[in-house]
Amino acid sequence: MEHQQQHPVRLRINGQDREFNVESWVTLLDLLRERAGMTGTKKGCDQGQCGACTVLVDGKRINSCLTLAVMQDGREITTVEGLATGEDLHPLQQAFIDCDAFQCGYCTPGQLCSAVGLINEGQATSRDDVRELMSGNLCRCGAYPQIADAVIKVLDMRDTKKTTEGFTTGAVLS
Repeated sequence: MEHQQQHPVRLRINGQDREFNVESWVTLLDLLRERAGMTGTKKGCDQGQCGACTVLVDGKRINSCLTLAVMQDGREITTVEGLATGEDLHPLQQAFIDCDAFQCGYCTPGQLCSAVGLINEGQATSRDDVRELMSGNLCRCGAYPQIADAVIKVLDMRDTKKTTEGFTTGAVLS
């Protein structure tokens, strides 16, 4: 068998510096799942159409099945496993629980990472904006209204908590 050339790739995954040697055709998705053990990132369509593989690269959402690992050398990658801080859930994770924004859960990691990216982008000012900007993430169970509710809940929290430090986690009274 012929030896395939491998390339060094350095990534900061969920706050930890990691180094890999990969073939040039290895996608970021496959590196995350198969070599870094980040199995929360899901392989759905493997064609960039479903959003199940969405992760954050330097804080921006990306379909990890559509980018090669070598193209992300030196970048910071956040997967669903990296959203919580210790035992404290990310505000979106808590909002997904509070709003029952998942059913089978397969799309949830991509939905969460996409929603964090959406909030980082700062473009969503209405429910319609959230729905449009999250439209690249499919949910075959049909939890779209609850997903939008969860994102809106966190956006509302951010708007009303601008003068306080960080986010408040836990139940938010309606």
